[in-house]
Amino acid sequence: MPEQRIVMICLAGLALIAAVGLERVLKRFPVSVPMVYVGVGWVAFSLPLGLPTLDPAGDLRHSQITEYLTEFIVIVSLMAAGLAIDRPARWKLWRQVWPLLGITMPLTIALTAFAGWSWLALTPAAAILLGAAMSPTDPVLADAVQVHPPGESDRHDVRFTLTVEAGINDSLAFPFTYLAIAAIGAAGVGAWTLEWFAVDVLWRLFAGGGVGYAVGRATAWYVFAELESGEREEDSPKALLRQRKEGFVALGAVLASYGIAEIVEGYGFLAVFVAAVAMRQRELVGGYHSMMHRFVDQIEQMTMMLMMIGFGGLIASGILAPLTVEGALIGILVVFLVRPLTGVIAQRFHSPLPWLGRSMIAFAGIRGIGSIYYLSYGQNHGNFGNLDVVWAIISFVVLVSIVVHGMTVAFCMRYVERQGAHIPEHAEDAHV
Repeated sequence: MPEQRIVMICLAGLALIAAVGLERVLKRFPVSVPMVYVGVGWVAFSLPLGLPTLDPAGDLRHSQITEYLTEFIVIVSLMAAGLAIDRPARWKLWRQVWPLLGITMPLTIALTAFAGWSWLALTPAAAILLGAAMSPTDPVLADAVQVHPPGESDRHDVRFTLTVEAGINDSLAFPFTYLAIAAIGAAGVGAWTLEWFAVDVLWRLFAGGGVGYAVGRATAWYVFAELESGEREEDSPKALLRQRKEGFVALGAVLASYGIAEIVEGYGFLAVFVAAVAMRQRELVGGYHSMMHRFVDQIEQMTMMLMMIGFGGLIASGILAPLTVEGALIGILVVFLVRPLTGVIAQRFHSPLPWLGRSMIAFAGIRGIGSIYYLSYGQNHGNFGNLDVVWAIISFVVLVSIVVHGMTVAFCMRYVERQGAHIPEHAEDAHV
């Protein structure tokens, strides 16, 4: 029997090779690439190949590895999303996103936490962690809802809204994760809640956003300074050399913004997304962003596929075994009721889209890698006790989301586009 690492290296290599033509083939079927790789992981870890049993709920080492892997994937996906956003960063032009962040996300956390506390008898801290982990959306698992790469798409408010929402709420879930950690052993509301609000909400958000903006603007200046001096010939030796290096600049900006933000105790995820948006704002119509986006996107796709194989391994290893009927019901309600309903409620405010476009946004709240990250982070930084039920619920929601959204969002998005519901219904909104 080959060693475990050899089998896993072989599996990863075959998966990456197959990915070249898999997406093209799957376009004819209601199946997404993440669905396939979850299935591959489930089969591989179910066969007698000597692969390890994955148990982040009960094994601290597995939980730490899960946290680090998902952390990197979220970082890269945020950078890719930010680089693809070609709309000027103005409050009015992004106004349809803010209600999703200020209404849909808090309601999702509150309703999920209440259900976990009342139906499953979770402690308040564990219930808040469940809600926090359930709240971030994750369009990287369904390419059909992402903004297209720079320069490859016209105005599309549905894709734009879903991409920006995911980019920001992947950061906004952190204050509630810290709230769950701070609530461990707390007897009630007290001075610790004021400290949480001052530090984990106000300071960390401000520091993360500030670092991201500074790094993004500095990186954009560094990249485009030579271009503004006249070196814009795409086929010149210097331009070609520059294109080969831009991917490294993009990845360097990702790591620098994240690292600096974490050093000053800000939110690194927010810093990465803001840095990417700030870099993109430097030259919205420039072709040089495409090279950076392509480089980051390739890293994102590779790590996502490997993570989906690992997620299939989690399922094969029995991560869903502690799932109860009540836990499954909570997961189903989040996907099919809580997110759609709160999404529709939020979009009654400041959304220029027709009702069909709003419904698409409300439905496509995909759960994925971010949820796994926040759960593993909370487990590794707080003594919540037995979280196997919470792991089972989160894994169930991610699995349901991958299957349901993977089978439907591409078809639904095409229908929305045919009906013209992806752009504002009023001419004055279409030109802002």
